[in-house]
Amino acid sequence: MSHELLSVVIPAWNGAELLPTCLASLRSQTYRHFETIVVDNASADATVSLLEREFEEVSVVRLPTNRGFTGAVNVGIAHSRGQLIVLVNQDVEVHPDWLQALADASTRHPAAGAFACKIMLFDKRDCFHSAGDTYQRDGIPVNRGVWARDSGQFDEATEVFGACGGAGAYRRSMLDQVGLLDERFFMYCEDVDLAWRHQLAGFPAVFVPESVAYHRLSASGGGITPSYYTGRNTVWVIAKNVPGPLLRRHLPAMVAAQWRIAKQALASWRGEAARARLRGQLAGLLSWPRLLSSRRSIQRMRRVSIQYLENLLQPID
Repeated sequence: MSHELLSVVIPAWNGAELLPTCLASLRSQTYRHFETIVVDNASADATVSLLEREFEEVSVVRLPTNRGFTGAVNVGIAHSRGQLIVLVNQDVEVHPDWLQALADASTRHPAAGAFACKIMLFDKRDCFHSAGDTYQRDGIPVNRGVWARDSGQFDEATEVFGACGGAGAYRRSMLDQVGLLDERFFMYCEDVDLAWRHQLAGFPAVFVPESVAYHRLSASGGGITPSYYTGRNTVWVIAKNVPGPLLRRHLPAMVAAQWRIAKQALASWRGEAARARLRGQLAGLLSWPRLLSSRRSIQRMRRVSIQYLENLLQPID
């Protein structure tokens, strides 16, 4: 893998202040055989002129409208040439060995379809944001190790449920089989949806502790918009992906989790984000029948046992 082209795809939106840190860290990579594609989601700031002026090595794709994280990433993948697609947010800085570690892991784990990075907090670099994604039996996705101080507890490469889309890699051959990000999600939980699809199709995900990234929390989003999409898309992930036997086994816990979230939002009704989360939940519940055809095709792709999937699910916190 040492000479294989990697494609780094960065969805950008009003990123003129954030992108220089991200792109400077890419310039410092020890692995050099990669291309960088920034897909601009109709930014209103100086994002595009900054890129054209200061980062000549970057391929810039300009979208006429904001297509969200999912649309921008899919356009970036369509413009890419690498066999490993590496996603990174505009508000992330990466360690110099970040890409080398991903390249090495893709060689060591040829059956894996996704590779999760060790994502730390930008301002507290000894604290985790994600050591890979997990998925609980109540249908709630969780960042493994979130907020924990790094004491070496996640120093081993291990299989996880999925990669966090803020900094993670996907094998093109897997994407060719299971499909790209679902653009209906727009943003949030699209990486969880993809993790379900590649796990069902028999492509595991591997956590790569040597591939380190630092994430500025809520630098690119926060508040009403993520609350709505998280509320809706959490329901959509369940409706699309959880196989019937697991759905029947864990539906009471999933309903209880959604009801708990709704009660918390109702208790904070005066807050706009709480109301947005409720609107999202309601939208998810009302629209799930539109996902049934997707669900049928996804379930037909399943190549692993129900027990394998059950073992991937985490106990409820």
